[in-house]
Amino acid sequence: MIKKILNKFINNDIKEDKYAYSKDLKFGTIAKDKAPDTWVRSTCGYCGVGCGLYIGVKDGKPVRTKGDPSHPVSHGTLCPKGLTEHEMVVSSNRVSSPMIKKDGKLNAVEWDEAFTHTSNKFKEIQNKYGKNAVACISTGQFLTEDFYTLGKFVQLGLETNNYDGNTTLCMASAVMGYKQSFGSDGPPSSYEDFSYADVIMLIGANIADNHPILKLHIAKNKKITGKKPKIIVVDPRFSKTANMADVFVPIAPRSDLALINGLCYIIMEQGWEDTKFIQDKTSGYKEFRKHIMQKYPPQEVAIITGIDVKELYEIAQLYAGANSALSAWTMGVNQSSIGTDTVSAICNLALITGNLGRKGASPFSITGQCNAMGTREFGFTSSIPGYRNFANDTDRAVFADIINVPSSLIPTARGYSYPQIIDAIDRGEIKALWVTATNPLVSFPDQNKLRRALKKLDILVVQDAFMSETALEADVLFSAATWSEKEGTYTNSERRCNYAKKAVEPLGKSMSDANIVIEFSKYFEGKYELLFQNFQSSEDIFEEIKKVSAGQLCDYSGMSYKKIEELGGIQWPCNTLYPEGKKRLYTDGFECKTEDGKAKLLALDWQPLAESCNQSFPLNLNTGRTVEQWHTRTKTKTITLLNDLAPQAWIEINPLDAKKLEVESGDKITIASSRGLVDGLIVKVTQVVREGDCFVPFHFSEQLINAVTIADFDPKSFEPNFKQCAVNLYSQKHPQGIKQEEEKVVAEIAYQSTKVSQEYTVAEVIKKEN
Repeated sequence: MIKKILNKFINNDIKEDKYAYSKDLKFGTIAKDKAPDTWVRSTCGYCGVGCGLYIGVKDGKPVRTKGDPSHPVSHGTLCPKGLTEHEMVVSSNRVSSPMIKKDGKLNAVEWDEAFTHTSNKFKEIQNKYGKNAVACISTGQFLTEDFYTLGKFVQLGLETNNYDGNTTLCMASAVMGYKQSFGSDGPPSSYEDFSYADVIMLIGANIADNHPILKLHIAKNKKITGKKPKIIVVDPRFSKTANMADVFVPIAPRSDLALINGLCYIIMEQGWEDTKFIQDKTSGYKEFRKHIMQKYPPQEVAIITGIDVKELYEIAQLYAGANSALSAWTMGVNQSSIGTDTVSAICNLALITGNLGRKGASPFSITGQCNAMGTREFGFTSSIPGYRNFANDTDRAVFADIINVPSSLIPTARGYSYPQIIDAIDRGEIKALWVTATNPLVSFPDQNKLRRALKKLDILVVQDAFMSETALEADVLFSAATWSEKEGTYTNSERRCNYAKKAVEPLGKSMSDANIVIEFSKYFEGKYELLFQNFQSSEDIFEEIKKVSAGQLCDYSGMSYKKIEELGGIQWPCNTLYPEGKKRLYTDGFECKTEDGKAKLLALDWQPLAESCNQSFPLNLNTGRTVEQWHTRTKTKTITLLNDLAPQAWIEINPLDAKKLEVESGDKITIASSRGLVDGLIVKVTQVVREGDCFVPFHFSEQLINAVTIADFDPKSFEPNFKQCAVNLYSQKHPQGIKQEEEKVVAEIAYQSTKVSQEYTVAEVIKKEN
C-alpha cells in the first residue's frame, strides 16, 4: 500500500495540497492548520539528476516537498528521497551549535571559541610541521558557492594543497577518463539524448535505483522518435534497471574494459566504423587499431567477460548499426582500479562509430551527488577553478589576476588525493584533518586502515549539518546549515546549473558552509581581506565564479540567479555565443581541448582483479545503493517512510550458494574478508546475482560493509575499487563458510583484527546525549 501511494506521488497523480503523509505512514487529507503557508521553488539536494521541486513552508519550517511540473529535468516527479526531503531538515540528527570535545564528550560552544581553538591548533601544527600538515576533505553535497569558498581558503588561506573531495570516491574516474580522451572534463550530453537515441547502452548504471527520474526521458523516446529504443544493460548483477533491457549482458565482475575493447575489435573487423568521423575528429587511430586487433579478438574477450562470442557480435552490430547510440555509466564503471581507462574505452567506442556531438549520440557519465559536477569545475581540488591546470604557468597567472592575489600563492601541483591524505595521516605526515559534509567512517574502504589512521591525528574538525558517525569522533564540530537553509547553485550530470533557493533560516546557531569558512578566515591574519572581503552574499561568490569561468569550457559568464531560475537551469557553456546555454559539447567547431583539437583514441588494457577469489574467500562482493536511502544515511536515517521501506542492510546471494549455507531469505549470515567481518546481514536469496557473487548496500553503519572492502585504487583517478573483493559467507549451520572447514578460524581472526563495529548507533548516542 505504501509503495502504491508513493508511486502516485512520484507520478504527480495526487492533487498538490489535498494529500500528504505523516510519520506513522497513514496518508490522508492535510488539516488546514498544517498546510504550507508558502511554496518556495528550488532544486533537490540529493543525487546528480538535479530535479526541480517546491518546498512547502509553515511557521518557518519546511513541511512538504512536491515536484515542479515546469522543470525540464523532472517534469513534476520526485523519487522517495525527494518527496521526503523536508523531513531531513528537521531531523533529530541535526547539529544546532558548534561543539568542542571536552573530557571525551562533545559540548556546545559559541562560534568564537570553536574558531579560536581550531585556528590556534592549525597554526601550531603548521608552524611545527609545515603548511601541508593540515588537510581538508570536501564534498559534492555543497552548493558551488560553498566549496568554491572552502577551496579558496584551504589552498590560498591555509596554503595547503592537501585538499580533495569525497567525489574522488565516485566521480574521479569519469573526470580523468574524459581528460584522457577529450583533453578536459565535462559530460558531452544532455538528458534529452535519452529521448533521441536508437540504442542506449547502460554500463554499470542501475538508474532505476540510483537515478530513477532519468527513466522518464527514456520513456519519451518512442513518442519523439516513433519507435522504442533498444536498451542494452551491462552489469554482473540483474538490477532493477536490467528489467528494462532488450539485451542483458551479465559480464564477469570488472571486465567492462575488455568487453568494450572486444566490441571495438568486431566493429573494425566488420568495417562498421565511421571512417570519416575518425579521420576528421580523432587522433591515434592507427595505434589504437593495431592494439585492439592484436590483443582483443572475440574469443579472448569471451573468456574474460563470460559473454558468448555470438552475443558479442550481436551487441557490436546493434550499437554500430544505430543512427544514434548513447552509452551511459555510473559507479559500476567508475568505482574500479581501472575505472579511468574503462571510461576512455567507452569514449573510444563512441568515437569509432561517430557517436559524439549529435542528438542521442554520446558517451555520458551520470554523476552521483547533487553537485559532483560543480565541484569538478570549481572545487579547487584536482584543478584550478574553471578547468585550469595547476602545473600551467599561464593558467596560474590568469587565475591569480582574476581574483587579485599574488600568482605565487597558487599551488603549482595538485596535493594528495583523498586516499593519499589517509595514507599520509597514517605515516604521521598530516596532523590535522578538516572533513566537510562527508562521512568517511562509513563510506571509505578498508575501515580498519582508516580508523587506525584517524586516531593518529592531533585534531579532527568536522563540518556538518548532521551528527554523523564521523562527527561523533570530531574534536571540533562546525554546525552547518543544510539544503533549504541557504542559497546557491548545484550543477547536475548534464552540466545544468540549477538554483537552490533559501526557504527557511538555519537551525539554531548553524551557518551556511560558505559563511563558516568566511568567518573562520578572520582568525588568520590578513586572509579575510585578501580572499573574501567582497563576498557579502552568495550571489557575490557566484559573480566571482562567473569571472573565473569566462572563456573556459565550463563557462558560466552568461548566467545569473534570476536567469537560472526563469529557465529551470542552464547548461554550460553559457555566454554571449550561447546565452541560454548549450545542450551538447563537441559539436560545431569541435571544441576538444587537446593539442590538435581532436579527440584521442587510446590503446588501453583490461587488468585482472587485485584480489581474486580463492579457497579461503571464494565469493566476490559487489556493493551499491538502494533508492530509499542516501549514501551513509546521514540525511535519511531518521525519515520514517524511507526507513520503513529499507530499514537495514541485506545480502543478495544466489540459490546455489544459499543451498551450500543451508539458508533461506530472512535468515541472518556473516560476511568476512581478510580485512574484517560484518554480522547480521539479512539474506535475500535471488537469481539477480550469479553463483559465487553477492551484493550488499553500503548505506548502513550498523552493518558496515566497508569493514570488508579493499583499499585498492585507480592509479590515475585514485578512485576506490568498491565493486570487487574476495569474501566468504558464514551461516549458523555452516560456521566454517563455503568450501573450507578452516574458514571459521579465518573469520574470527579477521574480526579480532578489526573491531570496527560500534557500541551504539548514532541514534542511540544522540538519545543518550539528550
